[in-house]
Amino acid sequence: MTSRKSRKPFAQLPFAEVPEAPRVAHPFLALPERELEMESRPFGRMRVRYRELGDGEPLLLVHGLMTSSYSWRYVIEPLSARWRVIVPDLPGAGRSDKPDASYALDALGAWIGEFQSAVGARGCAVVGNSLGGLLCMRLALDDPGAMSALLNVHSPAFPDARLRALHFGLSVSGSYALLSWMIQRDLLRWAHGNVHYRDETLKSLEEARVYAEPLASEEGRRAFARWLHESLAPSGLSRFVADLRARGFPVPLRLVYAREDPMVPPSVGPRLAALVPDAELVWLEDASHFAQVDQPAALVREIHRFFAG
Repeated sequence: MTSRKSRKPFAQLPFAEVPEAPRVAHPFLALPERELEMESRPFGRMRVRYRELGDGEPLLLVHGLMTSSYSWRYVIEPLSARWRVIVPDLPGAGRSDKPDASYALDALGAWIGEFQSAVGARGCAVVGNSLGGLLCMRLALDDPGAMSALLNVHSPAFPDARLRALHFGLSVSGSYALLSWMIQRDLLRWAHGNVHYRDETLKSLEEARVYAEPLASEEGRRAFARWLHESLAPSGLSRFVADLRARGFPVPLRLVYAREDPMVPPSVGPRLAALVPDAELVWLEDASHFAQVDQPAALVREIHRFFAG
């Protein structure tokens, strides 16, 4: 077994070596899970599962693709000392409902605004990770009053060649059946193999089970496929970039990126910063796409510096 210190960044931990419990303990699964039934314009009536901790001003944490509220497990408790931290599972993800509806960028962005209103957090500070950061930027463009400021952690933004190829592949007849077969072949291995950390020894079978759970059902796999196909559609990304150029970004924005990442090219950070001249671009060292897992203390400091400083 390769030692943690000698393992190369992003070198995936062999599945046989994945421990049952995470190497770094966290309190997430002990936090009370709340359930909300809400009416959504794009998704209809649905049940939402979310975690909430703390008594201060609201702070919303928005996860990305292939993950859930669990992805924030290392930062909820430290942030709750200052804020009322609200962490939902988005539609089609985690333990929330998986409606048969469009999962386009603007639909998911609008849902976040609806959820904020439902939990009394409209106009709050927001942190979005990965695709969640892009969804929050889309929401702010469509509804500037939804948030006071946004910290975006390593989101995609541009319809690059890889995303165009993904969209084309998922448009081909039979692509869903193939994707569904690949997922069901071994749910835990799929979940393990499709989330990437700089330090892969942070993974556990606990994490794999949490991320695999929504993919165990047909409705969950269809929702995941629609996330992949519709939320990252090149047409929606092109419209987002055009709107950003035309309107500017309406609320304070901080962009937090890692210098290496196999999922979203780090070059997206400077390209986004060029479109939003008032935004500050911050590089987190020895981090990844999921800074809240690889560098939780550094990310918490950055959140405090931006929102409370």
